[in-house]
Amino acid sequence: MGRFSSPFHGVFFDLDGTLADTAPDLVAATNKLLTARNLNPKPYEFLRPYASAGARGLLEGAFGIGTDHPDFVTLRDEFFSNYEKALLVESKLFEDIDHLLDQMDQAKLPWGIVTNKSQRFTNPLVELMGLHERSVSTVSGDTTPHSKPHPEPILHAAKLANIDPTKSLYVGDDIRDVIAGKAAGMKTVAAAYGYCGCKEPPEAWGADYLINTPLELVEIIFPNRD
Repeated sequence: MGRFSSPFHGVFFDLDGTLADTAPDLVAATNKLLTARNLNPKPYEFLRPYASAGARGLLEGAFGIGTDHPDFVTLRDEFFSNYEKALLVESKLFEDIDHLLDQMDQAKLPWGIVTNKSQRFTNPLVELMGLHERSVSTVSGDTTPHSKPHPEPILHAAKLANIDPTKSLYVGDDIRDVIAGKAAGMKTVAAAYGYCGCKEPPEAWGADYLINTPLELVEIIFPNRD
């Protein structure tokens, strides 16, 4: 194999906690809910793992409520409003992600994004980060009738890119990513550097690979580089 040869025909990534470190702005939007109610904001490191489950997780962490709570919808909608106004204040690509994507682009290895984030937030964020023209397919949580852990959005992304899912890799920082990727027939990577939720550790997710830094993906994607 040459320097940029890969056993995979395509690579698909989760967005929050995998490609991009969006927790700072997600936590800020959550803490704004608390301070608006004269409650103390939560420490960033406390709320960070909850970012893996989006608004549902962050509201659970901040207020201790679930989706069945009578105030959930009101809080969620206010959270969305807060977040939409400040999508890219502190959020950025994880260190070395841009280097990894550059290598994949040079190798003409297509890559895409599959996230549970709604299009309302995904599309502007991906554009602001300069990824919209590089990703061969970007699928959000409301693009298809189902979201992860259902495999449909991952399969849809592969179909849009005309890539065989069984010859592809899916990278994510939540157990739902691994479940969805496996159900789609892809090899899976657990991104332990991400948010990873508050329950099972990444080692227990059953992923084919586990990485602690984005750079470790280079060896998985291009295992026989010169």
